[in-house]
Amino acid sequence: MGRKIAIVGAGAVGGYAGAHMVQAGEDVTFIDPWPEHVEHMRKHGLRVTHARDVAEFSVPVRALHVTDAQQLAKETPVDIAFVCMKSYDTAWATTLIQQYLAPDGYVVSLQNCMNEETIAGIVGWGKTLGCIASSITVNLPEPGHIHRGAGKGGAAHTVFRAGEVHGRITQRAEEICRLVGYADSAKVTGNLWGERWSKLVANVMGNGLSACTGLTGGAMLESEPIRRFSTRLGSEAIRVGQAHGYQLEEILHLAPEMIARAGEGDEAAMGVCDEQRFKDGRRTSSEQRPSMGQDMQKGRRTEIEFLNGFVVREGEKVGLSCSANAVLTDIVKRVERSELSPDPRHITELRLN
Repeated sequence: MGRKIAIVGAGAVGGYAGAHMVQAGEDVTFIDPWPEHVEHMRKHGLRVTHARDVAEFSVPVRALHVTDAQQLAKETPVDIAFVCMKSYDTAWATTLIQQYLAPDGYVVSLQNCMNEETIAGIVGWGKTLGCIASSITVNLPEPGHIHRGAGKGGAAHTVFRAGEVHGRITQRAEEICRLVGYADSAKVTGNLWGERWSKLVANVMGNGLSACTGLTGGAMLESEPIRRFSTRLGSEAIRVGQAHGYQLEEILHLAPEMIARAGEGDEAAMGVCDEQRFKDGRRTSSEQRPSMGQDMQKGRRTEIEFLNGFVVREGEKVGLSCSANAVLTDIVKRVERSELSPDPRHITELRLN
């Protein structure tokens, strides 16, 4: 206890993890750019609800708008800063909190995508850690309210994986594991990059599809052509990760090679993948929408260039063509610019080689 924690980005993941830290008695300051959200947190605290089997709770929190962050200059420095912003906001958010860090303070990327290099470019690799939130399914439906579209993972599924960029197990990584462990099951990993890419693959398989079709996770699962396309997206991303030498972990509770083969047309592998995905789907609210689908609904910028677009660019480095990911990136960008409306037919009527 006694460590000063800042959470830059009190959205779905930052708010969920941070609310549990506050509930456990930790010293947490939330910093966020959404005025209504900050004002609601100041007046009413943070409310956390679950779709399954977990009682809701509310906690009073300290919340600062980004324009108020200068107040931190008059206070004890920040020991641990969690950056929980969208990938495109990583650089400025890290720059904002850097000046308030203690000499031995550090920054943790608790985000989707691969943002550690961006953070390290600002604070240095020695002050950079990563933490993956796997299958967490949280959203921010309204100011001051975090909702999780499932129950807790617990022993059945380790949600948080904290690690150093160099892979050694350190006290810092264990500290992060303890803090996020208030929210759900957590472990320290010596395979941060493999965990990161594995989570990237999971996001690549669902986020952009929800954004361009307008469908929820449950509705996408029910559509065979969309399910097949999702698997192909994951297969391409897995092959790129393998070519880069990452040690991939389970993805959506499946062996990476199983998804890769399914996406390449192996009928037996397709059957195994479908069975597992339907099984997982029963544990999550069918109305839960992947984060990029939520962003598109709210008219926000998407992270498509940091997910599927990133896979395409990384594939080019190792001579792999990722046509499904390239096509999806283009469709999502066109929907984002309002050149197209969200429609399942963007995928169901798509013809690829």
